Amino acid sequence: MKERTVTRLDSNYMQQYDVYLERQKRKKQRLIRRLVLFSMIVVITIGAMTAYHVKQRVLQSEKEEQYQQLEEELASLQHQETNLKEEIELLNNEEYILEIARTNYFLSKEGELIFKIPEEDPLY
Repeated sequence: MKERTVTRLDSNYMQQYDVYLERQKRKKQRLIRRLVLFSMIVVITIGAMTAYHVKQRVLQSEKEEQYQQLEEELASLQHQETNLKEEIELLNNEEYILEIARTNYFLSKEGELIFKIPEEDPLY
């Protein structure tokens, strides 16, 4: 730095000027502090909103997955329901019941003989 070759006068004006410079310096520091505080609040707010948005997206994808699974389950249950309704209709038919009795329980009509043939291969 250069050495000061001019001496400073202790006048009333210089004291006021020093006070003015000090005031300006404090104003600038307060402004910087306010801006830093404001920017921190903005960053925190944006971070919180981003975290909330990501959380909601994850929740939405989970719900969509769950919805797809429930749709598949509903389709399966509807298919099962139609099969059961068909079976109910068939069970209301007397001829179908008699056919089941003949095949599963070896019941016969009058004068009918039933031969049971083993399903396994003979050993000889």
